[in-house]
Amino acid sequence: MKIVFATGNKNKLKEIIGIMEGTGYEIVTAADAGYLTDPEENGSSFEENALIKARAVYELSDKRSVIMADDSGLCIDALDGEPGIHSARFMGHDTSYDIKNGELLKRLEGVAEKDRTARFVCAVAAILPSGKVITVRETMEGRIAYEICGTNGFGYDPIFYLPEFGRTSAEISPGSKNLISHRGKALRHMRAVLEEETS
Repeated sequence: MKIVFATGNKNKLKEIIGIMEGTGYEIVTAADAGYLTDPEENGSSFEENALIKARAVYELSDKRSVIMADDSGLCIDALDGEPGIHSARFMGHDTSYDIKNGELLKRLEGVAEKDRTARFVCAVAAILPSGKVITVRETMEGRIAYEICGTNGFGYDPIFYLPEFGRTSAEISPGSKNLISHRGKALRHMRAVLEEETS
């Protein structure tokens, strides 16, 4: 059985393969499977956006694979949950994360540590060959750091501080991050659901 994941992000794919290892599924990107699509992510939640991406690939597929997609983002309480579902598009798709992270730190200048609470959210959607739809959501709680730190990870990892580690999610190993990350938890949750579906 094959899982076709609707992502072009190679960093994300590495994480997915690491977490789903041992399931017996071959994991490929939608592009590798020949399903080229770029739907407008105009949903009002992470779940809706994940489903938009999964449905676009499912419509092109041979209906013999599990189609999966995720939508994730950073929600900062002091900024009313922003950038939220607009995390990837915040300040423009082509803007570097150094600039995006710098802007968020600027917006939080003067905000006390106790009020810098934030979470990464990940929703994963799967469409089974039968057309059945499954969605799961998980989070990783933390705070926004005072400066950009670390070179592991990607995206907003260098400003996301994990109190239990005393460092940002860009300063811990990929293995440690997969155990606690929003995407890691959501994929393991989805893995358990898929194993139940196929047992």
